[in-house]
Amino acid sequence: MRPPEARAAALRLFAVWESGGKIASYTRFPPDSQVPSLSWRVMTSAPVPPSEPTEPTEPGADSPLPRPYTDRSIRVEIVVLFLVTLGTSGLRSLVSLIDALLAPAPLASQTVSIIVPQAQASLLDLAKQLLTIMSGLAWGALALYLLWRGGVNLRTRLGLDLRRPWADLATGLGLAALIGVPGLVLYVVAVRLGVNLTVAPATLNDVWWRIPVLVLAAIENGFLEEALVVGYLVTRLEQLRVPAWAAIAISAVLRGSYHLYQGFGAFLGNAMMGVVFAWVFQRTRRLWPLVIAHSLLDIVAFVGYALLKGHVGWLS
Repeated sequence: MRPPEARAAALRLFAVWESGGKIASYTRFPPDSQVPSLSWRVMTSAPVPPSEPTEPTEPGADSPLPRPYTDRSIRVEIVVLFLVTLGTSGLRSLVSLIDALLAPAPLASQTVSIIVPQAQASLLDLAKQLLTIMSGLAWGALALYLLWRGGVNLRTRLGLDLRRPWADLATGLGLAALIGVPGLVLYVVAVRLGVNLTVAPATLNDVWWRIPVLVLAAIENGFLEEALVVGYLVTRLEQLRVPAWAAIAISAVLRGSYHLYQGFGAFLGNAMMGVVFAWVFQRTRRLWPLVIAHSLLDIVAFVGYALLKGHVGWLS
Protein backbone atom coordinates (compact mmCIF):
# COMPACT_ATOMS: atom_id res chain seq x y z
CA MET A 1 0.00 0.00 0.00
CA ARG A 2 1.40 3.43 -0.96
CA PRO A 3 1.78 6.18 1.67
CA PRO A 4 -1.16 8.64 1.66
CA GLU A 5 0.99 11.50 0.31
CA ALA A 6 2.28 9.44 -2.61
CA ARG A 7 -1.20 8.14 -3.40
CA ALA A 8 -2.66 11.67 -3.46
CA ALA A 9 0.15 12.88 -5.73
CA ALA A 10 -0.46 9.96 -8.09
CA LEU A 11 -4.17 10.77 -8.25
CA ARG A 12 -3.42 14.38 -9.13
CA LEU A 13 -0.96 13.40 -11.86
CA PHE A 14 -3.45 10.92 -13.29
CA ALA A 15 -6.17 13.59 -13.40
CA VAL A 16 -3.80 15.98 -15.22
CA TRP A 17 -2.91 13.28 -17.74
CA GLU A 18 -6.56 12.37 -18.35
CA SER A 19 -7.69 15.99 -18.81
CA GLY A 20 -5.02 16.84 -21.38
CA GLY A 21 -2.63 18.66 -19.07
CA LYS A 22 -4.92 20.68 -16.82
CA ILE A 23 -6.79 19.95 -13.66
CA ALA A 24 -10.53 19.73 -14.28
CA SER A 25 -13.29 20.25 -11.79
CA TYR A 26 -16.26 17.93 -11.62
CA THR A 27 -18.68 20.85 -11.38
CA ARG A 28 -18.38 24.59 -11.71
CA PHE A 29 -20.71 25.22 -8.81
CA PRO A 30 -19.59 25.65 -5.20
CA PRO A 31 -20.30 22.64 -2.99
CA ASP A 32 -23.80 22.48 -1.59
CA SER A 33 -24.57 22.22 2.07
CA GLN A 34 -27.60 20.06 1.31
CA VAL A 35 -27.65 16.45 0.21
CA PRO A 36 -26.22 16.39 -3.37
CA SER A 37 -28.84 14.16 -4.86
CA LEU A 38 -32.07 14.00 -6.77
CA SER A 39 -35.19 15.09 -4.96
CA TRP A 40 -36.84 11.81 -5.88
CA ARG A 41 -36.57 9.27 -3.10
CA VAL A 42 -35.33 6.53 -5.35
CA MET A 43 -31.98 8.35 -5.70
CA THR A 44 -31.59 10.20 -2.40
CA SER A 45 -29.80 7.52 -0.40
CA ALA A 46 -26.23 8.31 0.62
CA PRO A 47 -23.54 6.84 -1.66
CA VAL A 48 -21.85 3.68 -0.47
CA PRO A 49 -18.10 4.31 0.09
CA PRO A 50 -15.68 1.94 -1.64
CA SER A 51 -14.25 -0.81 0.49
CA GLU A 52 -10.70 -0.02 -0.62
CA PRO A 53 -9.10 3.33 -1.55
CA THR A 54 -9.18 3.95 -5.29
CA GLU A 55 -5.77 4.27 -6.89
CA PRO A 56 -4.59 4.88 -10.44
CA THR A 57 -4.34 1.64 -12.34
CA GLU A 58 -2.34 0.56 -15.31
CA PRO A 59 -4.08 0.52 -18.72
CA GLY A 60 -6.12 -2.61 -19.08
CA ALA A 61 -6.76 -3.04 -15.35
CA ASP A 62 -10.14 -4.30 -14.20
CA SER A 63 -11.14 -1.17 -12.24
CA PRO A 64 -9.99 2.02 -14.02
CA LEU A 65 -10.64 5.41 -12.48
CA PRO A 66 -13.62 7.37 -13.87
CA ARG A 67 -12.60 10.15 -16.20
CA PRO A 68 -12.86 13.61 -14.62
CA TYR A 69 -15.25 16.18 -16.07
CA THR A 70 -13.44 18.73 -18.22
CA ASP A 71 -14.64 21.57 -20.40
CA ARG A 72 -14.01 19.35 -23.40
CA SER A 73 -16.00 16.43 -22.02
CA ILE A 74 -18.94 18.72 -21.18
CA ARG A 75 -18.96 20.11 -24.71
CA VAL A 76 -18.89 16.60 -26.17
CA GLU A 77 -21.73 15.56 -23.87
CA ILE A 78 -23.86 18.53 -24.96
CA VAL A 79 -23.30 17.81 -28.65
CA VAL A 80 -23.99 14.08 -28.38
CA LEU A 81 -27.10 14.52 -26.22
CA PHE A 82 -28.68 17.04 -28.58
CA LEU A 83 -27.76 15.04 -31.67
CA VAL A 84 -29.73 12.21 -30.12
CA THR A 85 -32.63 14.45 -29.07
CA LEU A 86 -33.80 17.95 -29.97
CA GLY A 87 -30.75 19.05 -31.96
CA THR A 88 -31.55 16.54 -34.67
CA SER A 89 -35.20 17.60 -34.44
CA GLY A 90 -34.05 21.13 -35.24
CA LEU A 91 -32.13 19.96 -38.30
CA ARG A 92 -35.12 17.94 -39.49
CA SER A 93 -37.36 20.96 -39.01
CA LEU A 94 -35.05 23.10 -41.11
CA VAL A 95 -35.15 20.54 -43.92
CA SER A 96 -38.96 20.36 -43.65
CA LEU A 97 -39.22 24.16 -43.89
CA ILE A 98 -37.00 24.23 -46.99
CA ASP A 99 -39.19 21.53 -48.54
CA ALA A 100 -42.31 23.58 -47.79
CA LEU A 101 -40.74 26.70 -49.32
CA LEU A 102 -39.92 24.78 -52.50
CA ALA A 103 -43.48 23.49 -52.84
CA PRO A 104 -45.68 25.28 -55.41
CA ALA A 105 -48.33 26.16 -52.80
CA PRO A 106 -47.68 29.12 -50.46
CA LEU A 107 -46.81 28.37 -46.83
CA ALA A 108 -50.12 29.54 -45.40
CA SER A 109 -52.07 27.12 -47.59
CA GLN A 110 -50.00 24.16 -46.39
CA THR A 111 -51.01 22.34 -43.21
CA VAL A 112 -48.75 20.64 -40.68
CA SER A 113 -49.94 18.49 -37.79
CA ILE A 114 -48.25 17.80 -34.44
CA ILE A 115 -50.10 14.85 -32.90
CA VAL A 116 -51.18 12.50 -35.67
CA PRO A 117 -52.47 8.92 -35.88
CA GLN A 118 -49.66 6.35 -35.98
CA ALA A 119 -51.63 3.18 -36.80
CA GLN A 120 -54.94 2.20 -38.36
CA ALA A 121 -56.10 -0.05 -35.53
CA SER A 122 -57.24 2.00 -32.53
CA LEU A 123 -55.41 0.01 -29.85
CA LEU A 124 -52.21 -0.12 -31.88
CA ASP A 125 -52.43 3.63 -32.36
CA LEU A 126 -52.86 4.04 -28.60
CA ALA A 127 -49.83 1.85 -27.95
CA LYS A 128 -47.67 3.86 -30.37
CA GLN A 129 -48.83 7.17 -28.89
CA LEU A 130 -47.92 5.98 -25.38
CA LEU A 131 -44.52 4.72 -26.57
CA THR A 132 -43.83 8.11 -28.15
CA ILE A 133 -44.73 9.82 -24.88
CA MET A 134 -42.52 7.43 -22.91
CA SER A 135 -39.61 8.11 -25.25
CA GLY A 136 -39.93 11.87 -24.76
CA LEU A 137 -40.06 11.52 -20.99
CA ALA A 138 -36.94 9.35 -21.16
CA TRP A 139 -35.09 12.06 -23.09
CA GLY A 140 -35.83 14.58 -20.37
CA ALA A 141 -34.91 12.11 -17.62
CA LEU A 142 -31.62 11.37 -19.38
CA ALA A 143 -30.68 15.06 -19.33
CA LEU A 144 -31.43 15.30 -15.61
CA TYR A 145 -29.51 12.09 -14.92
CA LEU A 146 -26.42 13.41 -16.70
CA LEU A 147 -26.52 16.54 -14.55
CA TRP A 148 -26.93 14.49 -11.37
CA ARG A 149 -24.18 12.10 -12.45
CA GLY A 150 -21.91 15.09 -12.96
CA GLY A 151 -22.43 16.32 -9.39
CA VAL A 152 -25.22 18.86 -9.89
CA ASN A 153 -27.74 18.98 -7.05
CA LEU A 154 -31.07 18.90 -8.87
CA ARG A 155 -32.91 20.09 -5.79
CA THR A 156 -30.93 23.28 -5.25
CA ARG A 157 -29.78 24.05 -8.80
CA LEU A 158 -32.97 23.19 -10.68
CA GLY A 159 -35.57 23.43 -7.92
CA LEU A 160 -36.79 19.88 -8.48
CA ASP A 161 -38.52 19.49 -5.14
CA LEU A 162 -42.02 19.89 -3.74
CA ARG A 163 -41.32 22.68 -1.25
CA ARG A 164 -43.35 25.34 -3.14
CA PRO A 165 -46.13 23.59 -5.08
CA TRP A 166 -48.62 26.46 -4.99
CA ALA A 167 -46.02 29.10 -5.79
CA ASP A 168 -44.74 27.00 -8.70
CA LEU A 169 -48.31 26.52 -9.95
CA ALA A 170 -49.07 30.24 -9.71
CA THR A 171 -45.86 31.14 -11.54
CA GLY A 172 -46.63 28.54 -14.20
CA LEU A 173 -50.13 29.94 -14.73
CA GLY A 174 -48.74 33.45 -15.03
CA LEU A 175 -46.11 32.39 -17.56
CA ALA A 176 -48.70 30.48 -19.58
CA ALA A 177 -50.88 33.59 -19.81
CA LEU A 178 -47.89 35.80 -20.61
CA ILE A 179 -46.78 33.55 -23.47
CA GLY A 180 -50.08 32.10 -24.67
CA VAL A 181 -52.06 35.18 -25.65
CA PRO A 182 -49.27 36.99 -27.57
CA GLY A 183 -48.23 33.66 -29.09
CA LEU A 184 -51.70 33.08 -30.53
CA VAL A 185 -51.76 36.60 -31.98
CA LEU A 186 -48.31 36.10 -33.50
CA TYR A 187 -49.42 32.81 -35.09
CA VAL A 188 -52.50 34.37 -36.70
CA VAL A 189 -50.48 37.32 -38.00
CA ALA A 190 -47.73 35.03 -39.36
CA VAL A 191 -50.26 32.91 -41.24
CA ARG A 192 -51.93 36.02 -42.68
CA LEU A 193 -48.52 37.30 -43.81
CA GLY A 194 -47.75 33.97 -45.45
CA VAL A 195 -44.63 33.20 -43.39
CA ASN A 196 -46.13 30.32 -41.42
CA LEU A 197 -47.86 27.06 -42.24
CA THR A 198 -51.35 26.39 -40.93
CA VAL A 199 -50.88 24.27 -37.82
CA ALA A 200 -53.33 21.53 -36.86
CA PRO A 201 -52.17 20.67 -33.32
CA ALA A 202 -53.98 17.32 -33.09
CA THR A 203 -55.61 15.18 -35.77
CA LEU A 204 -56.26 12.01 -33.80
CA ASN A 205 -59.41 10.07 -34.52
CA ASP A 206 -62.38 10.65 -32.22
CA VAL A 207 -61.76 7.66 -29.93
CA TRP A 208 -62.21 7.21 -26.18
CA TRP A 209 -58.53 7.67 -25.36
CA ARG A 210 -57.96 10.80 -27.47
CA ILE A 211 -58.21 13.47 -24.72
CA PRO A 212 -56.11 11.58 -22.11
CA VAL A 213 -53.39 10.96 -24.68
CA LEU A 214 -53.39 14.61 -25.76
CA VAL A 215 -53.01 15.69 -22.11
CA LEU A 216 -50.16 13.21 -21.58
CA ALA A 217 -48.47 14.36 -24.79
CA ALA A 218 -48.67 17.97 -23.61
CA ILE A 219 -47.11 17.10 -20.25
CA GLU A 220 -44.42 15.10 -22.02
CA ASN A 221 -43.59 18.07 -24.25
CA GLY A 222 -43.38 20.39 -21.27
CA PHE A 223 -41.10 18.12 -19.26
CA LEU A 224 -38.92 17.08 -22.19
CA GLU A 225 -38.27 20.55 -23.58
CA GLU A 226 -37.78 22.37 -20.30
CA ALA A 227 -35.53 19.65 -18.85
CA LEU A 228 -33.33 19.61 -21.95
CA VAL A 229 -33.34 23.15 -23.33
CA VAL A 230 -33.44 25.04 -20.02
CA GLY A 231 -32.55 22.84 -17.06
CA TYR A 232 -29.76 20.87 -18.70
CA LEU A 233 -28.44 23.25 -21.35
CA VAL A 234 -28.38 26.44 -19.29
CA THR A 235 -26.74 24.63 -16.38
CA ARG A 236 -24.05 23.10 -18.58
CA LEU A 237 -23.36 26.45 -20.27
CA GLU A 238 -22.97 28.04 -16.83
CA GLN A 239 -20.42 25.35 -15.96
CA LEU A 240 -18.54 26.32 -19.13
CA ARG A 241 -18.59 29.95 -17.90
CA VAL A 242 -20.71 31.13 -20.85
CA PRO A 243 -22.18 34.60 -20.12
CA ALA A 244 -25.79 34.59 -18.92
CA TRP A 245 -27.09 36.49 -21.96
CA ALA A 246 -25.35 34.07 -24.33
CA ALA A 247 -26.77 31.04 -22.51
CA ILE A 248 -30.26 32.54 -22.85
CA ALA A 249 -29.70 33.19 -26.56
CA ILE A 250 -28.40 29.67 -27.26
CA SER A 251 -31.30 28.10 -25.40
CA ALA A 252 -33.84 30.30 -27.19
CA VAL A 253 -32.45 29.69 -30.69
CA LEU A 254 -32.37 25.95 -30.10
CA ARG A 255 -36.00 26.03 -28.91
CA GLY A 256 -37.03 27.93 -32.00
CA SER A 257 -35.06 25.65 -34.34
CA TYR A 258 -37.08 22.50 -33.76
CA HIS A 259 -40.30 24.43 -34.45
CA LEU A 260 -39.11 25.61 -37.87
CA TYR A 261 -41.22 22.95 -39.58
CA GLN A 262 -44.21 25.14 -38.69
CA GLY A 263 -42.74 28.25 -40.31
CA PHE A 264 -40.88 31.45 -39.48
CA GLY A 265 -43.57 32.70 -37.13
CA ALA A 266 -43.27 29.55 -35.02
CA PHE A 267 -39.50 29.97 -34.85
CA LEU A 268 -39.81 33.57 -33.70
CA GLY A 269 -42.57 32.88 -31.19
CA ASN A 270 -40.82 29.91 -29.60
CA ALA A 271 -37.49 31.74 -29.51
CA MET A 272 -39.15 34.61 -27.62
CA MET A 273 -40.70 32.07 -25.26
CA GLY A 274 -37.22 30.59 -24.80
CA VAL A 275 -35.78 33.95 -23.81
CA VAL A 276 -38.44 34.44 -21.15
CA PHE A 277 -38.20 30.90 -19.79
CA ALA A 278 -34.38 30.84 -19.62
CA TRP A 279 -34.32 34.25 -17.95
CA VAL A 280 -36.89 33.18 -15.36
CA PHE A 281 -34.92 30.00 -14.69
CA GLN A 282 -31.69 31.92 -14.17
CA ARG A 283 -33.43 34.18 -11.65
CA THR A 284 -35.41 31.56 -9.74
CA ARG A 285 -33.48 28.29 -10.26
CA ARG A 286 -36.81 26.45 -10.42
CA LEU A 287 -37.80 24.25 -13.35
CA TRP A 288 -41.31 23.23 -12.27
CA PRO A 289 -43.01 26.55 -13.19
CA LEU A 290 -41.64 26.25 -16.72
CA VAL A 291 -42.83 22.66 -17.05
CA ILE A 292 -46.26 23.66 -15.75
CA ALA A 293 -46.55 26.66 -18.10
CA HIS A 294 -45.42 24.72 -21.17
CA SER A 295 -47.72 21.80 -20.37
CA LEU A 296 -50.71 24.11 -19.94
CA LEU A 297 -50.00 25.84 -23.25
CA ASP A 298 -49.89 22.53 -25.08
CA ILE A 299 -52.98 21.17 -23.29
CA VAL A 300 -54.96 24.20 -24.43
CA ALA A 301 -53.61 23.87 -27.98
CA PHE A 302 -54.10 20.10 -28.33
CA VAL A 303 -57.35 19.59 -26.45
CA GLY A 304 -58.85 22.92 -27.49
CA TYR A 305 -58.24 22.23 -31.18
CA ALA A 306 -59.62 18.69 -30.92
CA LEU A 307 -62.82 19.88 -29.24
CA LEU A 308 -63.40 23.13 -31.14
CA LYS A 309 -62.43 22.20 -34.69
CA GLY A 310 -65.53 22.41 -36.83
CA HIS A 311 -67.24 24.71 -34.34
CA VAL A 312 -64.91 27.73 -34.65
CA GLY A 313 -64.43 29.11 -38.13
CA TRP A 314 -60.77 30.05 -38.06
CA LEU A 315 -59.80 26.60 -36.73
CA SER A 316 -61.32 24.78 -39.69
